[in-house]
Amino acid sequence: MEVEQFEEFFRQFYESELMSAAAQGKKAFTVDFALLDKFDPILADKLLNDPEEILDQARQAIFNIDLPEGSVKIEPRFRNIPDQQNIRIRNLRSEHIGRFISIDGVVRLASEVLPQILFGVYECQDCGYKMEVKPVDRMMNPPMVCEKCGRRGRFELVDKKLYDFRMIKLEEPFEISSGEKSTQLRIFLKDDLTSPEIQKKHDPGNRLRINGILHEQKKISKGRLRSDMDVYLDANHIETSEIEWDEVNIEEEDVKKIKEIAADPEVYNKIINSIAPSIFGLDRIKEAVALQMFGGVSHVMGDGVRIRGDIHVLLLGDPSTAKSQILKLISRVMPRGKYVSGKGTSAAGLTATVVKDEEITGGWVLEAGAMILANKSLISIDEFDKIAKEDMVALHEAMSVQTISIAKASIIATLPAQVAVLAGANPKLSRFDQFKGIAQQIDIPETILSRFDLKFVLKDIPDKVRDRKLAEHIVVTRLNPEKTEPMLNPDFIRKYVAYAKKYCQPQMTTEAANRMADFYVNMRAKATGDSIPITLRQNEALMRLAEASAKIRLSPKVELQDAERAINIMEFSIMDLGYDAETGRIDIDRIEEKTSSSQRTKIHAVLDVIEMLEKKLGKPVAVEEVIAASEDRGMNTKDVEDLLNRLEKEGFTFTPKPHFIQRV
Repeated sequence: MEVEQFEEFFRQFYESELMSAAAQGKKAFTVDFALLDKFDPILADKLLNDPEEILDQARQAIFNIDLPEGSVKIEPRFRNIPDQQNIRIRNLRSEHIGRFISIDGVVRLASEVLPQILFGVYECQDCGYKMEVKPVDRMMNPPMVCEKCGRRGRFELVDKKLYDFRMIKLEEPFEISSGEKSTQLRIFLKDDLTSPEIQKKHDPGNRLRINGILHEQKKISKGRLRSDMDVYLDANHIETSEIEWDEVNIEEEDVKKIKEIAADPEVYNKIINSIAPSIFGLDRIKEAVALQMFGGVSHVMGDGVRIRGDIHVLLLGDPSTAKSQILKLISRVMPRGKYVSGKGTSAAGLTATVVKDEEITGGWVLEAGAMILANKSLISIDEFDKIAKEDMVALHEAMSVQTISIAKASIIATLPAQVAVLAGANPKLSRFDQFKGIAQQIDIPETILSRFDLKFVLKDIPDKVRDRKLAEHIVVTRLNPEKTEPMLNPDFIRKYVAYAKKYCQPQMTTEAANRMADFYVNMRAKATGDSIPITLRQNEALMRLAEASAKIRLSPKVELQDAERAINIMEFSIMDLGYDAETGRIDIDRIEEKTSSSQRTKIHAVLDVIEMLEKKLGKPVAVEEVIAASEDRGMNTKDVEDLLNRLEKEGFTFTPKPHFIQRV
């Protein structure tokens, strides 16, 4: 009955597609479930409730259609099933087993594509009868008795039918509520779903919607069947989620309010005041974080070079300056946002790793880390300086070109990591020293530091007026918690960010671009000697910040006011960390390198003194002579001693005998 109905349905709506697929040697074609539902609602309902049998009937109907001779077996794959069949992974129950359902999620883990046995052919050695046997629980069990002659004994495997197979784990796309562990589900992919073209779709980090049949998976312990079971989805159809922000439900009323807020001249203040209102002050920091949430626009140049739009921000602060609170709050507001911390973070946990899967495939599987799972969103990394150096190296590629490449065991892959990084770190000696560069005070490689667009210092400096306001703020918020309610609640901000990222891609205007170019050139003109106030990295960051400013207003153009906002916040960041108290100038090297220009000048001066004394007095040179000659050039004794120790530590000089020094 169902075979005839399917045959009529396919002939009426899909005959040309079937003929084309057969002619091209395709193994599957896609069927719109909504079209089947209009054609025969009862048949469509049967497919949802008894998919195993109905899919067999659909395959038989395709076989009955006169396809070109020699064409391969074609599998029907159903898309666009009703929303009520879309089940959240954590809500799967025994009642869903055996039914055709839809699952949304992010790929957390993926195995290699491996061959599997569909059925084996065993031959009776007496009568020559061949029997097809399917594997049970991934094990091939030879027949005990010949179905034709009744002989018992050993049967030889003479042939087998293989298909390609891949196992992936799907994780819920974002946390349902704070603190809950994301639930995972195994998905089994077969045949054409593992083809090279489709395989890229289900690599770790990709967001998918998968239709298929939910099955139970038996557990065997010490040769016995356990009463508890696992479940897995036998995939029938896969499609990628085109827009990562679709998970945020935005109603018409929300859109109206978003546009109303965006048109308000006070929109920036409203958003800034809605970020952690219980935390006193830090307006510039909150403004930077707000711009980071909205992000800039990624650009692909004509030669294929991609320029990231995500903004990276580093908060370096004294203890008790609310860094962790800001990091946690932002990760909760952003859809797909992740929060990780310090020593508990490894390179594998942040990026990706390859692990051995003994349970299912027996091979190597690729598992995604936090940055891949937060793709197209934001990751907050607290205690950033506590991450081990060998693990921090893995961040170079992720923060720059926004991909993660891995080549381990038999797996070579490049995964997407288009994620903004909001990091918090503490100075080595707990307190920030304004007379030392940032790189001298935290254990973060200079190459990683340079990838942050904005860096801020949260200082705990005694100030009678400010301390009084802070204390009063704490008293008020404790006695009246309702006063800390934000002007725009986190749920609305989440929708606002999602709407802006989805619909607003502002284009740079000539006026805004020229203003930022003038700022860059004027700052570079202030360079004196070795002191460089700004580099091209900051210029690119200005562009991203201006684009983010335009996004907040939902403006299609980056205007002059956006350029001014970007310049103001960049100046604040540079002055905060790049001001060299010794020279009274802005020096970008204080921010990104361990050696500022003034330090480099002193190092060269000491090396010149050593070289001069070596030529005059011969090698090696007494340390006292070096100190005396340096003092004659106006250098401080303590500085010279420190520089001599540093030169020896970094391999420029060595000590041939006590109290003597020699250049390498």
